[in-house]
Amino acid sequence: MNLMFATSTASSSSSGLGMGTMIIWIAAMVLLMYFLMIRPQKKEQKRVTAMLSDMAVGDSVVTTGGFYGVILDITDDDVIVEFGNNKNCRIPMRKSAIAEVEKAQTAASAPAAAEDDKGTDSKDKKASK
Repeated sequence: MNLMFATSTASSSSSGLGMGTMIIWIAAMVLLMYFLMIRPQKKEQKRVTAMLSDMAVGDSVVTTGGFYGVILDITDDDVIVEFGNNKNCRIPMRKSAIAEVEKAQTAASAPAAAEDDKGTDSKDKKASK
């Protein structure tokens, strides 16, 4: 009888150790899934939401279908985008259909900044002569 009691006590203590180890592994897996899947998805969702809320009329956009256009009008959920050189190709679409936004000032100031750099170089060369 004592032998049975000793074996049941030994088996319950070893299964208790196994249970604690299993709980630690499950917690580690949940943390791993959070840091590898859920956290990056939330971060990307915040970036997209900020991008869509910062859109303005005149910004260049790329749609999820790969079309390039310019924003003409913005409402709460929709935007009207003009595609190509044809001024009559204006299509209303959901904001969620926009994949990338390039600000109008950024696109316009990049060539102007390059011209300014050329102008200052030539002025500096003239001043050094």
